Amino acid sequence: MPRTMWKGAISFGLVTIPVGLYPATEEKTLRFNQLHDEDFGRIKYQRYCSKCGEEVSFEHIVKGYEYDKGQYVVMTDEDFDAVPVESSRAIDIVQFVDLEEIDPIYFQKSYYLVPEDTGIKAYSLLRRAMEEDGRVAIAKIAFRDKEHLAALRFKDDVFVLETMFWPDEIRATDFEVLDKKVTIRAQEVQMAKSLIDNLTQEFKPDEFHDEYREALLGIVEKKVAGEEVEVLQEPEPTKVVDLMEALKASVEKTKKAASASSGSKRKTATRAKKAAAG
Repeated sequence: MPRTMWKGAISFGLVTIPVGLYPATEEKTLRFNQLHDEDFGRIKYQRYCSKCGEEVSFEHIVKGYEYDKGQYVVMTDEDFDAVPVESSRAIDIVQFVDLEEIDPIYFQKSYYLVPEDTGIKAYSLLRRAMEEDGRVAIAKIAFRDKEHLAALRFKDDVFVLETMFWPDEIRATDFEVLDKKVTIRAQEVQMAKSLIDNLTQEFKPDEFHDEYREALLGIVEKKVAGEEVEVLQEPEPTKVVDLMEALKASVEKTKKAASASSGSKRKTATRAKKAAAG
């Protein structure tokens, strides 16, 4: 279990639920160090003052806000603690909405909200009420020197807090290419829908995995073992074909794939039944 990164309370009307905030995700990727190509020594970065040129240790580094060119005001931890907003001490629920009303572009990062012992009943009550009504809470919370808009929902038995971008942080969809007029035929729309239908399945996250990370790790292991790494040739770029013909070919291809998958599942189910009967 990771360490709690924030402690406060969910504020729900006059109800207060003490909670701890924990990271809900972790990024898995291969990490590489920068090395000197001649002797493989680690490249290290040092912090230097741009004025005096001296190296500066962490204890002498402060946070400054540039309010004018070259002019800074220094902010201390006490200054951040003094910010007069409720969200610095509590997750302030301001309204409830249906999840479908929130555009996914707003979602930023996920955290688990775990109750303290004294808040478990109120926590469970709020979770059950939201579950029965199918609601998501919209709240505000301040941590890491910033106030966040957040959505509060549940996953299994635990609340998940999704920090969100503020509306003015979402860039406008201003792209000239989208103003170009195109003609779409009804047959093309129908064929595209058929392709979508053939590729529509129940979402099962466990069926997906990071193929790039696995392949990259394989190359690393080969190099550690002293094996030669084969450089794959890039495939020839796909030739531009008639859109309708491309859709037809795609529909046929996905039909065959779906048929093969269904046949494989039926065989697996038949074998399982025979094994159970035997």
